[in-house]
Amino acid sequence: MEFHIDKTDNFARACTIKTAHSTIQTPVFMPVGTVGSVKSLDAYDMQNILNANIILGNTYHLYLRPGDEIIRDFGGLGGFTKYNGSFLTDSGGFQAFSLSDISKADENGVKFKSHIDGSTHYFTPSKVLDIEYNLNSDIMMILDDLVELPSTKERINLSVERTVKWAEQSIAYHLKKQNEGIGLNQNIFAIIQGGTDTEFRKKCAVKLNQMPFDGFAIGGLSVGEENSLMYDTVEFTAPLMPENKPRYLMGVGTPEDLVENVERGIDMFDCVMPTRNARNGTLFTSFGKINIKNAIFIKDEQPIDKKCDCYTCKRYSRAYLSHLYRAKELTFFRLASLHNLHYYLTLMKKMREAIIKGEFKKFKSEFYSKRAR
Repeated sequence: MEFHIDKTDNFARACTIKTAHSTIQTPVFMPVGTVGSVKSLDAYDMQNILNANIILGNTYHLYLRPGDEIIRDFGGLGGFTKYNGSFLTDSGGFQAFSLSDISKADENGVKFKSHIDGSTHYFTPSKVLDIEYNLNSDIMMILDDLVELPSTKERINLSVERTVKWAEQSIAYHLKKQNEGIGLNQNIFAIIQGGTDTEFRKKCAVKLNQMPFDGFAIGGLSVGEENSLMYDTVEFTAPLMPENKPRYLMGVGTPEDLVENVERGIDMFDCVMPTRNARNGTLFTSFGKINIKNAIFIKDEQPIDKKCDCYTCKRYSRAYLSHLYRAKELTFFRLASLHNLHYYLTLMKKMREAIIKGEFKKFKSEFYSKRAR
C-alpha cells in the first residue's frame, strides 16, 4: 500500500491511498457491503454510477455465509462480487459486541454462536486473518475487544490489554504468512480501544504504534456515548496516531460526524446510516434530511434535492419516490440508496477540495449554515 499526504488544512488531511485494486482519495467514506453487497446495489452501481473506490465487507458474516473458502475459490471478494475496487474487511469484533447475547470473549479470542443456525465458532487473531486472506481484502482489520459505553475502568483496561495482546499476535502472524508468500498485497490495520478515557486511549495507541501496522483505526466509539464525548476522544486520539499512515474512524456516522472528524484529522469512515436510512425513507440533502413518507411529498414534482446531480435526482420526482415507498416497491431501495450514498461520497469530495484550497473552515461554516436555513 502506498500512502501520501497531499495537503493539510490545520488538522484536516487530504491524502491518497493506493492498494492493489484502486487509488483512494481521502477523506473517504466506505459504503458498507456486509455480505459482499451494498444492500440493494451491485458492482455496476458502485463502480459506474457512484464511482466508489473502496467498500467494506464483514469477516464474521462472510465466514458464516457463503464461507471464506468458497470466496477464495472465486479469487477473493473481487472475483466473487465482480467489484473491481478495494475491499476493507472488518474483523468481527463489532459483531461480538453487537451479538453479545450469543458471544463471549476470553483471553485468546471470541467464542460465538452463529445467528443463522446456532453453530458454535471461535475467532482468534490468527483465525480472523486466515479468513481475510481467503477473502483477499486489500485492508484487513485485526481482532479487537470492543466494550459498550459507559463501562467501568476495569472493563476498559481489560479491553485495551486484550486488544494490544491480540495486535501483537496478529502482526507476528501476518509477517510470518507474508514470508510464506501469503497476503503479500494485503494490508493490516490495528484498532485503538480505550472508551472515552484519555488515559486508556493513550496507553493503547502508544503500544500499538510500536508495531509495524499499515494503518490505524479508532474503534469503540458511537456505541452509546454522547456525540461531544466522541468528538473529544477523536480530537485527543488522532494526534497519537502515526502521521504517515491512514487514520480510520470505525462505524461513524452522520454527515455532521464526518465533517467534525475530518476536521480532527481522520481520513477514512464507514457507516450503515446512508443505506439503512434510505430503506426507511430518510433521505440526505444539502439542507438536511427529509422523510419521503411524509404526505407533503405525494404530489411533489421536485427531485429530492435540486442541487444534487445523482442518478436518482436527475431522473425522478419526490412524488414518484413517495409512491414507490408507499407501494413497498423494491426499486425504491435502490434509488434511495443511490441518492444517499452519492450525497455521502460527494460530501467527502467537497471536503477534500476545501482542504486542498485551504478553505476547510469556510466549508464547515457553509455546511452548517445551509442546515440552519
